[in-house]
Amino acid sequence: MRLKRLLVKLVPYWPMAVGAAFSALVVLVLNLLIPQFIRLVIDEAILEGQVFLLPWIAGGIVLVTVVKGVFSFGQRYLMERVAQKIIFDLRNRLYNHLQHLSFSYYENTQTGQLMSRATADVEMLKRFYGFGIIHLFQGAVTFIGVLIVIFAMHARLAALTVLALPIILVVIFRFGKKVGPAYQVIQEQLADLTSVLQENLTGIRVVKAFGREEGESQKFDNENAALLNKNISAVRIWAYYFPFLSFLTGLAAAFIIWYGGREVIAGRLMLGELIAFNSYLLMLVMPMRMLGWVVNLSQRALTSAARVFEILDTKPEIDDAPDARELLDVKGEVTFRSVSFAYREGVEALKNISFTAKPGENVAIVGTTGSGKTTLVSLIPRFYDPTEGEVLLDHEDIRSFTLQSLRRTIGFVSQDTFLFSATISENIGYGDAKADHEAIVAAAKAAQIHDFIVTLPQGYETMVGERGVNLSGGQKQRIAIARALLKDPKILILDDYTSSVDAHTEYLIRGALDTLMAGRTSFIIAQRISTVLAADQILVMDGGEIVARGTHEDLLETSPLYQEIYNIQFSGNSLTCDEEGRDNPWTT
Repeated sequence: MRLKRLLVKLVPYWPMAVGAAFSALVVLVLNLLIPQFIRLVIDEAILEGQVFLLPWIAGGIVLVTVVKGVFSFGQRYLMERVAQKIIFDLRNRLYNHLQHLSFSYYENTQTGQLMSRATADVEMLKRFYGFGIIHLFQGAVTFIGVLIVIFAMHARLAALTVLALPIILVVIFRFGKKVGPAYQVIQEQLADLTSVLQENLTGIRVVKAFGREEGESQKFDNENAALLNKNISAVRIWAYYFPFLSFLTGLAAAFIIWYGGREVIAGRLMLGELIAFNSYLLMLVMPMRMLGWVVNLSQRALTSAARVFEILDTKPEIDDAPDARELLDVKGEVTFRSVSFAYREGVEALKNISFTAKPGENVAIVGTTGSGKTTLVSLIPRFYDPTEGEVLLDHEDIRSFTLQSLRRTIGFVSQDTFLFSATISENIGYGDAKADHEAIVAAAKAAQIHDFIVTLPQGYETMVGERGVNLSGGQKQRIAIARALLKDPKILILDDYTSSVDAHTEYLIRGALDTLMAGRTSFIIAQRISTVLAADQILVMDGGEIVARGTHEDLLETSPLYQEIYNIQFSGNSLTCDEEGRDNPWTT
């Protein structure tokens, strides 16, 4: 099945594939001619004394060599071009598919594994298309062509030669059966090694902060040693089978010389014919050796194909319904109706959540760590779908809208700020690809980051480095806020947006957001009570449930949990160590 799926990808490029196959046939015919020239030189020109034939035969060999070179180039170029085009399409399809897979897929799959499949495995498939298929075809037609010629030259000698072929074929297929699983474990181990490398480079600050360089080096060394051992096991299989194949082909050549020599002495075979016959034997052996190489390459390609197709066959858990329509004219009323959600079966993260946020209303969500605050707001842009109940936007289930149109109406600032390795302008402009520089600057001013940007040597064209490594946490957070505001969304989600800023910057951002949230339905997850005092309604969560709701004044009177959070932050309780909220148990 995997091989069929690989071969089907040749169909769009069949003219070039046919051209490569035709070139391979021409090369075969020309290869079959050369031993005949040698036969003529020995039997006619030398033994019969027809010296005048020598220049013609030499010229014929040169002409055949030149023509063969032209068609060999055509064969290689056309098939390599086919391979490059197929892999170009496959890479694009794989990347595009990864863009549409759901959050849950990435939570359960290592990034290093995906990188290995998108690079090493795809490259292996390119080798299969560029070298494996054409060499398999070339080997097959060469094998058939040589058999036809040698049977035409001397049927008995050819029949005796063919007797050894089944043994050689059995050895080759036993080799393929063993080398396939060996290379499968190599590919899997290479992916594990890539995962260790990717994780280490991503977390290099943590590694250095804890002085764990030696431990990380040892971890990599262990994975690398495992890869070495698996490669050596595969090489051992090669080292055993290929000398054995050489031994078998050597026996066949020895038999031809012994039997053919007797035939020459008896006058039933010409000397030139024996030499040509031996040349054809070498041509017959080469496809069989090539078959072993192709079997090895094919096994590795099939292993890589399985890993690539596993990604392509994964269906997004969150996708557009067949009758999904574009979301237009958004008012911004959001309703949770008896919503429950579980990341895995039997462990509910949200339990029977019901509330309504009116258009333009400011909804704050507070609660203990792990109470489900981030999970709740993640259901609004459909990062996940409820396992029970429904989320409504303007009285309609959000699943009735296309994902793209739904998410275009939502601005999201998460607590884990991510910036691309690009300029500050490009990172802010990511919120709206059509935004001009003036709009980007306006968003930066609203997020209180413009004054900092203009102090940089290159201003908005300053590169932020991978994941924003050149910026502080507060600067990255404000750029992320500017990126969200640039969308001019009807719904704004701020997931602990002040977690990385100081009290003064928080004050400035809050002042800007008071204006910007006007007319927008806003959801604010906060670890500081000071950021939610003016909210239209506050949801207090604990254990995946809304245990209280109301305004700040209402909750101080009716909710013991809210009172406890408030007292911890404002009464100087020792559980809170500073204004940044570090060591505060009521974080997101």
